Amino acid sequence: MQTVFAELFNREIQTLKKEIASFKDEANIWKALPGVTNTAGNLALHLMGNLNHFIGATLGETGYKRDRDAEFSTKDVSRETLLIDIDRTAVMVDKVLTGISPDRLQAPFPFEMFGKRDTAYYLLHFYGHLTYHNGQINYLRRILEG
Repeated sequence: MQTVFAELFNREIQTLKKEIASFKDEANIWKALPGVTNTAGNLALHLMGNLNHFIGATLGETGYKRDRDAEFSTKDVSRETLLIDIDRTAVMVDKVLTGISPDRLQAPFPFEMFGKRDTAYYLLHFYGHLTYHNGQINYLRRILEG
């Protein structure tokens, strides 16, 4: 099961990387549309923060310290830096998820956001979160760049 999680997360992290790399105009990564509060860049930072916090620090004990506010307030990070950070996040997620034991997947997740649930439940939630924001980034890119 853990290899399935690693495979699915890796696929979506590579989708995130592809979306950020596909912006023709790097400045558009940091543009918001009327009625849309988040830029593609901030969504990318948010996704990496989420994965590094919940998978890295919580499950993998990486020591990552999340600054959620900065995920939404930081601006104009270069595409190159975003792509490097996405690659680092992908390596961490793969390492943690391929190394997680089946017992750990069935054990309660350390945080309760939706009640006491097992780790596999929360991983499915984080996967859905990743795919949801990837879709938003895709739409932003296509709307901003035609």
